[in-house]
Amino acid sequence: MALPESPEPSAVQRPAHRLADVLALYPSVRDDHLRTLQRWGLIGAPDDRAGERFIGFADVAVIRHFHAELRRGAAFRLVLRASLAARAGQLAFDFRADARPARVIALKPQPQARAEGRFVRREARRNGPRALADRAVAERYFSLASSLDDGTAEKREQAADAYRHALEADPTLVPALVNLANLHYSSGRLIEAMALYERAVALQPDAFEGCFNLGNVQHELGDYRAAAFSYVQALALDPGHADAHLYLAVVLEKDGRSEEAKPHWRSYCSLAPDGEWASLARELSE
Repeated sequence: MALPESPEPSAVQRPAHRLADVLALYPSVRDDHLRTLQRWGLIGAPDDRAGERFIGFADVAVIRHFHAELRRGAAFRLVLRASLAARAGQLAFDFRADARPARVIALKPQPQARAEGRFVRREARRNGPRALADRAVAERYFSLASSLDDGTAEKREQAADAYRHALEADPTLVPALVNLANLHYSSGRLIEAMALYERAVALQPDAFEGCFNLGNVQHELGDYRAAAFSYVQALALDPGHADAHLYLAVVLEKDGRSEEAKPHWRSYCSLAPDGEWASLARELSE
């Protein structure tokens, strides 16, 4: 059975093979396989024309290869890993599109409050009323910044300015460090974001948002060992965070540590059974 070409003269240089015909030729490749191949960049999105989907020759070749390997009895996840490694030497992952930095929405009571006010009195004796006043100013600026930090580009700089004012008043206000770093991250200023996340984690090692988001930046910069360490720290603080399991699994895969990644693929499936990556996670967890 020959693959039919699109009859449209204007379709030169456009995907020319009907996807339905390709799948009829190579039935071992299922729809969920196609979604995974597309998600990981091995094939492109079909070209929709008048209700029919078309793909190019390079994508046909990928589907043909997977069909042959699956017919031979190979596991899809192993063929996927081999194909990704052959193409790029590491797993492809559109990380920026998927990563969602953890944000601090509101200030929590200071850990020192558990000391029944003794910390406050000690600080007042050591630094005077000015330190307590500065903290109050910092908290007011943080509240303002948080109200402006709605994810829109229009208010991003205003929110960043308010977070900076909060940090001028109290340089140790970790939530302001984290949220300001998030704004840098969303603008592509990764080095600036990483420096702020590192400072936040140094000041407060049990800040989940700092650990998780630091892992995101290290991940995107290609430092997979460091990112894995940060995600492990984050999971020690919140073992039920699905995305932390997901991203840890991915960096372990990228670092060639597939066996270590499997329990985290499984955890992601358990925590997010209908998640965007659940189908792939099930494949890779076996």
